[in-house]
Amino acid sequence: MILAYIGLAIFMIGGIGSLIAAFKVHIGWFLACLLLAPASLVFLILHWQDAKNPFFLQLAGLILLVIGGNFTQTV
Repeated sequence: MILAYIGLAIFMIGGIGSLIAAFKVHIGWFLACLLLAPASLVFLILHWQDAKNPFFLQLAGLILLVIGGNFTQTV
C-alpha cells in the first residue's frame, strides 16, 4: 500500500511539473492544460523538450501506483 501512495505522490509531482512547464511557455498553455485534458497531450507533443521530464516522472509514478495497487490485498 505504501508503494501505491509513493507512486501517487510522484505522479502528482509530475503533474505539477507539467503545469509549471506549460506556464513557462505561455499563460494560455497553463490555463489550457489546467482546464482541458487534451491540451496537455497537445502541449506534450508540441513542446517535447519542455515537457519530457515531467512526463517521464508521471509515467514512473503511474507504474509504481499500478504495481503497488496490485500488491494490495483486501480483507
